[in-house]
Amino acid sequence: MPLGPVVFISAAEQSADLHAASLIRATRKLDPDIRFIGVAGPNMVEAGCDRVFDMTQHAAMLLGAVRAVGTGIRMLHTADVYLRRYDFDAVVVIDSPTLHLRLAQRAHARGLPVLYYIAPQLWAWGSSRIYKLRHTVDHLACILPFEEKFFRDQGVDATFVGHPLWDRIANSTINNKTVEMIRSRGSPFIALLPGSRKHVVEANLPGQLETARGIRKAFPRAAFGVSIANPQVSPLVQRMVRSTDLSLSLHVYDHTELIRAADLVLAVSGTTTLEVAFHERPMIVMYQASRLFYHLFGRWVLRTEHLSLPNILAGRRIVPEFMPYYRSTKPLADCAVELLSSEDQRARMVRDLHEVTAPLKLKHASENTARLLLQMIRRQAH
Repeated sequence: MPLGPVVFISAAEQSADLHAASLIRATRKLDPDIRFIGVAGPNMVEAGCDRVFDMTQHAAMLLGAVRAVGTGIRMLHTADVYLRRYDFDAVVVIDSPTLHLRLAQRAHARGLPVLYYIAPQLWAWGSSRIYKLRHTVDHLACILPFEEKFFRDQGVDATFVGHPLWDRIANSTINNKTVEMIRSRGSPFIALLPGSRKHVVEANLPGQLETARGIRKAFPRAAFGVSIANPQVSPLVQRMVRSTDLSLSLHVYDHTELIRAADLVLAVSGTTTLEVAFHERPMIVMYQASRLFYHLFGRWVLRTEHLSLPNILAGRRIVPEFMPYYRSTKPLADCAVELLSSEDQRARMVRDLHEVTAPLKLKHASENTARLLLQMIRRQAH
């Protein structure tokens, strides 16, 4: 039998797997006897978590989520079996509210304290879930500064812990020689970040490539680089760029250097935009979602004036955003050309990005969350 506490932990997405792995390591530094069991990706397993199910290969968003419903049901059933069969001291769920609010409900029904790490974005959509969150989650670890007050005002115990992405960036090493080598390929240099999921790349890379062709008309010496954030989508990216006549390079292991080298980044919406913001690079945010899905569903549930994270954090438009869909890439190309032609506009955007990311740079998000978890376990024991 383990000497220390036993925690059930669940992460359903690849990014959550990384953040959960960091949390596991941070917690075990504070309490070497603690044990983690749960829904885990490869990074969590490497960090020492005993895996009972893996959701990271099935993660999806928007209409793609339909394909993962069956897997999600099996995951919840497996988790429920373990929650009934074994004595856990706490449950940690990370992101993915569709799955994890249900899992939190099951844990709460068994009297287990629940820590929710990476708060669901109920300030943007899905506000009806507040009731379930309030009654099934004991503490919410928020990664955006304004979330703590938002959730506390809704009756949810919440703490801003810092952003785990910043911890990764602050602890990473950048190869400046690689940055210079990428920049030497052409001027201006534009980075294309099409995402890490197959359906996101399929939906967005064509528009990015078309926008790049529009940029090249104004800047014949421009060079372009495409980030392959997930090696699993490498064959897809290679197939999509094979017929292009652009001066274009593919980047698998130098994603950060690609961003740092860029005069401008074309980024799909999501956490990627925050990564670009942390590196203070000028960007255009774009996303080509299903128009039908947006008009039938999205337009009725979205509650924010802006859709990209930098603009949401700023409370105003500091980066151009073309989403949730666009009818033509010409406005994107025109916007890119205008930015690349104006050092003043790019410098103003860099200043705005520095200002908006400064509050996020509360370091040690994993350690702060680990302390919340251990405090919760100690309170439960008494």
